Amino acid sequence: MRIGELAALVGVTTRAVRHYHHVGLLPEPTRRANGYRSYTLRHAVLLARIRRLTELGLALDEVRDVLADDAGRELAEVLRELDADLARQEREIRRRREVLADLLAGPLTPDAPLSPGLAALLRAAPDTTSPAAAKDREHLVLLDTVAGGDAVYAALHPLSEDPGVLELYQRLDELADAPADDPRIAALADEMSAAVPDEVLAAIPVSGRATPDFGAALLADYPPAQAEVVRRVMHTLAARMDRSRS
Repeated sequence: MRIGELAALVGVTTRAVRHYHHVGLLPEPTRRANGYRSYTLRHAVLLARIRRLTELGLALDEVRDVLADDAGRELAEVLRELDADLARQEREIRRRREVLADLLAGPLTPDAPLSPGLAALLRAAPDTTSPAAAKDREHLVLLDTVAGGDAVYAALHPLSEDPGVLELYQRLDELADAPADDPRIAALADEMSAAVPDEVLAAIPVSGRATPDFGAALLADYPPAQAEVVRRVMHTLAARMDRSRS
């Protein structure tokens, strides 16, 4: 993605992206032969976190502290200070304190703050060390920042309670170093597609479907074999959506 596409995806200005580069919050991407920056989905995930934290009222120095502390302890401290400040100010306090109350009620993670719908979904999900599951979580946080999706999160709740989903993630993890023609790909893609209920697809608005550029950026975030699984799943689910709405 180029800088304009990244900024539009996350909902910030290109000037803000350049400023975050300047102050060291957002790493500079590699540049193409023509000199243009080439952003990946990793940049979008990090930029989305920066946007959410700044919208909550944190200064850039506080955002830097939060991003540097993966355990979430610094975030808890900053949120408590901000909660007291908002209580004094009495401006837009209801919306912000509802977000804070939801955050402080559950386990704080490096992804916070999140919408109440996504926070509830992630709390219901079983603990796992799966890298593929962690990446899916990051993608959901990116979706939460750029589009929201309470109906989708509600529809995903049965999956969070299905032990078979963790087994699918484990099989996807096993393809991390495999080639794009690994024979395990087809069966795993079919099973992952079948695991997504029709209710999830029905909750996705037509305007919420991935653009070709975003789809390419998403696939580029995976190694070859995993990317092929994800590509097949995306294709199958898009076809199911089209059939259900025709």
